[in-house]
Amino acid sequence: MSVLEKLRNNERLELEDAVKLYDLELFELAEQANKIRENMHGKKTYFNINRHINPTNICKDVCQFCAYSASRKNPHQYTMTHEQILDVVESSSKNGIKEVHIVSAHNPNTGLQWYLDIFKKIKQNYPSIHIKALTAAEIHFLATEYNLSHEEIIKMMLEHGVDSMPGGGAEIFDEKVRKRICGGKVTSQEWLDIHRLWHKSGKKSNATMLFGHIESRENRIDHMLRLRKLQDETGGFNAFIPLVFQTQNNYLKVKEALTGQEILKTYAIARILLDNIPNIKAYWATSTVKLALVAQEFGANDLDGTIEKESIQSAAGAKSAHGVQVEQFVDYIKNSGFTPVERDSIYNEIKVW
Repeated sequence: MSVLEKLRNNERLELEDAVKLYDLELFELAEQANKIRENMHGKKTYFNINRHINPTNICKDVCQFCAYSASRKNPHQYTMTHEQILDVVESSSKNGIKEVHIVSAHNPNTGLQWYLDIFKKIKQNYPSIHIKALTAAEIHFLATEYNLSHEEIIKMMLEHGVDSMPGGGAEIFDEKVRKRICGGKVTSQEWLDIHRLWHKSGKKSNATMLFGHIESRENRIDHMLRLRKLQDETGGFNAFIPLVFQTQNNYLKVKEALTGQEILKTYAIARILLDNIPNIKAYWATSTVKLALVAQEFGANDLDGTIEKESIQSAAGAKSAHGVQVEQFVDYIKNSGFTPVERDSIYNEIKVW
């Protein structure tokens, strides 16, 4: 039986068959993915009004793919004070943000309490703003630094106001590739275990995959299938976010970026394989707004948010440093033939534009 026949019979694909999806013609793949997308979401494209804050770029780890860490090619070290972070939240709250997304480097100097205190201050001063903070990689880093368990760090996060976990730090789960691009930080199994613990606490998280560097198509499929397996167990992932690798200012020295076709095929395959993860996010900060909008025809149903300011992807060449205005976001989605739907961080609909 061919892969297409298995799809039409609604059969779940495993690694060998799933890799064959890349051999399908682009629009054939799009048709399959879009059918699933429309069954789940119709013509809705989700976004939220959010603010990304990256409090420090000083990092203990040395990841080959990273352009953000000040310990590598970036000589401009910084660590924001709590006052600076609160000033940003105050300013952004006037723009109607519903979420603050806090991720950064693994800074050994700031201290665990520095993170916990800023979460508490934000929640006390802005109780209606959802705090999405600390990737599994950051949780693992803090647990290691302070000789605590992952469970203990998660308990502290919850006690200090964190509402959900971002999906960063997953990169690629294949252990050989992971050793090459980010050896020394959270392992693939630890990343999965931390999200399992978070889900068991009753909270939601996202999952990412960094692709377009030295990984193979098989590595991408393996990554998605590991996420699907965990989602079968916990049901805790809100969204899957394929992150397009940015080629500038890092040590992997990838000469050619992925083609648009390869990126769109990967979005489509994600929608087909991840039948138990409700949302596929085309994160415009890594794919560009234009390609993220095209991706809505290839299984994606979310663009992330307005962001306002972004430091990690833009350090590697992405055009995401200053975000996108809400009205512009809405116009982009409408002009692409979709219905803009503002959502909160856990995908409750706030407003259909």
